[in-house]
Amino acid sequence: IHRSNLINAGILPLEFADPADYDKISMGDALTIPDAAKRIMEGADLLVRNETTGAEIMCKCALSERQKAILKAGGLLSFTRDNLK
Repeated sequence: IHRSNLINAGILPLEFADPADYDKISMGDALTIPDAAKRIMEGADLLVRNETTGAEIMCKCALSERQKAILKAGGLLSFTRDNLK
């Protein structure tokens, strides 16, 4: 349910490839995900860069085609609105 709620809100449901990487992120850190949209559509793992510490973290983001479309639209509400036209 939590994963679906994230996707429906337009939030990436990322999972650490290595659970030990959890300790590489602290509250307030600035994070970037280079080429996020392209990598999501390809089904590839994502590199998350912690711009505050310089750490690089690999994350998994397994999504169905529908989930990718929902995220690309910015969430379920936008996806539904766009598909009603």
